[in-house]
Amino acid sequence: MIINPARDKAKAVIQRHKEAMITSTMVPYPMVGDEAEGALVKDLDGNVYLDFSSAVAVMNVGYSHPEVTKAIVEQTGKLVHFAGNDYYNIKQVQLAEKLISITPGSYRKKVFFSNSGAESVECAFKLARWHTAKPGMISFVGAFHGRTFGALSLSGCKALHKKRFAPMVPQILHVPYAYCYRCPFKLEYPGCDTWCASYVEEVALRFFPVEDIAALIVEPIQGEAGYVPPPKEFLAKIQSVCRKNSVLLIVDEVQTGFARTGRMFASEHFGLEPDILTLSKALAAGLPMGATVARAKVAEWDEGSHSNTMGGHMLSSVAALANIDVIEKENLCDKAEKLGKHAMNRLQEFEKESGLVGDVRGIGLMIGIEFVTNKKTKARAVSETERIAIEAFNRGLILLPVGSNCIRIAPPLNMEIDQLDKGIDILFDAVKKVEAN
Repeated sequence: MIINPARDKAKAVIQRHKEAMITSTMVPYPMVGDEAEGALVKDLDGNVYLDFSSAVAVMNVGYSHPEVTKAIVEQTGKLVHFAGNDYYNIKQVQLAEKLISITPGSYRKKVFFSNSGAESVECAFKLARWHTAKPGMISFVGAFHGRTFGALSLSGCKALHKKRFAPMVPQILHVPYAYCYRCPFKLEYPGCDTWCASYVEEVALRFFPVEDIAALIVEPIQGEAGYVPPPKEFLAKIQSVCRKNSVLLIVDEVQTGFARTGRMFASEHFGLEPDILTLSKALAAGLPMGATVARAKVAEWDEGSHSNTMGGHMLSSVAALANIDVIEKENLCDKAEKLGKHAMNRLQEFEKESGLVGDVRGIGLMIGIEFVTNKKTKARAVSETERIAIEAFNRGLILLPVGSNCIRIAPPLNMEIDQLDKGIDILFDAVKKVEAN
């Protein structure tokens, strides 16, 4: 790939952005997207990049998929918006029925639509409190569930997220997650017998009255913490603890859903049957949408207890239906699994020879690479991680850092294997360049 390093048009837009926009979380390189197709993104200056981020795990079926685009264009000519939480429309009903049929659990379910992952979590939080009439929630250290107040209160990833926003929603207990590379108990798997899962019942619930706990919320693979997959038995134990203690199980699949891990939902890898499931990101192939799927007996509250204006938006609904159809027709679960294994093999081999790569982990095409300055002490290579992302970008690869010292590998699931290999080659070159300096 030939990249023009000047990027004059992009830099001009970025300067205007800084003048006009409230600060958010921006990448450390000058990327201004203009066009995209498949796994390729073109910037304003005509540079073409291979995208290993899928716009933050959103574009699972690739950019500008013709079937999704066709569905959106056709609906635009009919009806763009018809408030789905006040009036009825067939598209959101069809989508709800589809989600009910493909999400884990054979029990009756109902769906609430919103606009984002944070909103889907807020709905789950409120459903749990309404159904149980209990205030308490259990979440995990390292969890990320969104930045609105309820979702933020459940999150436990970065202090920065909560800085100056106190007080948070009370009655939330954070417990350790199964982050085996950095075990908070300094134990080794599998000899630990997944003590972190046992801890929830044997320690946490002794000091936090279970009678006051509405639900436990968990990501099947932690996202913002650094793409951290737990041992299979960890989540099985967590589900068992919830059932035993009459605590609702909320599974946050905002980032793991829609074939990203080689299954339609990551819960399927772990045998989870959530009482409430939260979805967003890849649901509507780039259009804003969140969904909360709950057991029918849990999803009952008084009319008006919760609502929004844009949830179940017509364009998002048709995009989501087309998106799911593409995932099924193109067998993207199988493709994500195969490409993921190929990527993991290459990355794990590189881990052995690289002094910066501390850990490679993942399921399907949801892979995290953790960088360290010392493999024995596991000191986090924070500045080096940012430099790797910048070096890769300058070579034509879009990488998105996650956590403080990790890079996520989350490309479109229907990319070709030669594109995957090309991107991995660029990544390796970027790491070697940073190591050399």
